[in-house]
Amino acid sequence: MNFHDLIHQRDLLLNQVRLANLAFAYQRLGLLTDRIARARLHGLVALRPGDPVSLQPWPTVIALEGSQSQLEEHFLEEEWVEFADILSFLGDDLPPDGLRFRLEELDNWMMPVLRQELASAGVILPAKIDPVSDAERRRGR
Repeated sequence: MNFHDLIHQRDLLLNQVRLANLAFAYQRLGLLTDRIARARLHGLVALRPGDPVSLQPWPTVIALEGSQSQLEEHFLEEEWVEFADILSFLGDDLPPDGLRFRLEELDNWMMPVLRQELASAGVILPAKIDPVSDAERRRGR
């Protein structure tokens, strides 16, 4: 690969990486909101940032309405960490006191923005969001 060609392609590559990350965010948030709807989960929750000096160094979700045990039954801690990472990628870092939102409104809050940005870039969105395994992700599928 020619060094100068790579430098000239930098802007295009950075744009493609952003679009790939937007598509990933769209897929992962779509799967999350689908599971929330299928499980009929609702109510106010708080996404709290991790605290590296405490016993809870990763972000967590706390049910402020409804059942904490239902949240824990349907979602792994890693999924909420990924959600916090997606928010950060989208420019919405968690405030120090956390972020409150209603589970049933997550789809209407996040997905339209992602849909709009992807569509405006000419990305054809799937009719149904299918999960991509970690193995497929590593292979670049």
